[in-house]
Amino acid sequence: MTQNTPLSPLSARLPRPPHHLQDVTHRVLSAAQLRARGVSAAQTSAQCLPGGPWQHLLPGVYLLHPGPPSGQERLHGALLYAGRPPVSSRRTVPAPADPGFGEAMVTGIAALALHGFATVPDLGALHRIDVLVPRTRRLRSTRFVEVVRATAPPPVPVRLAGVPVAPVERALADAVAGLGDAEEVGRLLTEAVRAGHSEPAAVVRELSAAKLLGRPAVAGAVEALLAAGRAVAEERLYAMVREHGLPEPLWNVELRLPGGPELGGVDAYWPDLAVAVELDTRAPRSGAPEEGRRGGNRGAGRAQDPQWSAYAARRDRLERLGVTVVHLTPRKLREAMDQQATVVRTALMAADDREPAAYLVVLPR
Repeated sequence: MTQNTPLSPLSARLPRPPHHLQDVTHRVLSAAQLRARGVSAAQTSAQCLPGGPWQHLLPGVYLLHPGPPSGQERLHGALLYAGRPPVSSRRTVPAPADPGFGEAMVTGIAALALHGFATVPDLGALHRIDVLVPRTRRLRSTRFVEVVRATAPPPVPVRLAGVPVAPVERALADAVAGLGDAEEVGRLLTEAVRAGHSEPAAVVRELSAAKLLGRPAVAGAVEALLAAGRAVAEERLYAMVREHGLPEPLWNVELRLPGGPELGGVDAYWPDLAVAVELDTRAPRSGAPEEGRRGGNRGAGRAQDPQWSAYAARRDRLERLGVTVVHLTPRKLREAMDQQATVVRTALMAADDREPAAYLVVLPR
């Protein structure tokens, strides 16, 4: 009768015996990582026989215990499967510190779970894990792994729970691409903004790049996203004034010349000092270049943006009348509130050095 390969010599070649391993990187290993530890293909196969201590989790990926995989183990296995090197280079022994993920990164709903979204299931409850890889990789989706190919993957993933994860905006776009329910899409996009994971403009740009804005389930959700984004930005502006001891302004007002045309609305206005704050919560145009991304020309994008042109014209008109207009973005308020408070305070302090502004009528907006 043929006997299975003895367990003790094999276990001795691993970092620690499998049943004692606590680190997921030792509970889930690829075939290449096992070879690097001196475990042959025949020995691996013997360990995975029915009733054996190991399991064949995914093609070329092994679970080193007999029980069901945890959510973290499935995540780790998905990355090992999608990140395995091409066939031409698989004979290369991986470096000990190489996690074996290659260029793969988690995206979609699983990535949102790692980013801390409350409206998505925990990793252990997910039936599918989306993994983003370059378009040139020849990989098939299998079992619980869905391979998502990208012509231009994010250049630098976010490291969460020890694994590479797509940035929130890309993960959202990949999640939305697989959803048809407008309510579910709306929940994800709204949480992204309200929970401070991202800014509306960045989310809309990514949805536009993925050609998702035309989908019925997405179009309505984007309107709610922008509304939520403005509400969050206004709350941050209120907090900035309160927490940094700035004088209380008039909130959300329209300015006009006496008996003349409207000059436009501003989010905050100090009438005695003729200083206004305007939040830039414009929705980015489809195809408009993103600041600092893909080589886009920031100035050219603004020059071609009708919303920006209208804003610039309104700002110039107010400044010709002696009003200082401070332009703030939601992102600046989120990431550098102290700095933005200093900008506003400086504008208020400089008001005494300017000529008096033209008399303006202030109306509720």
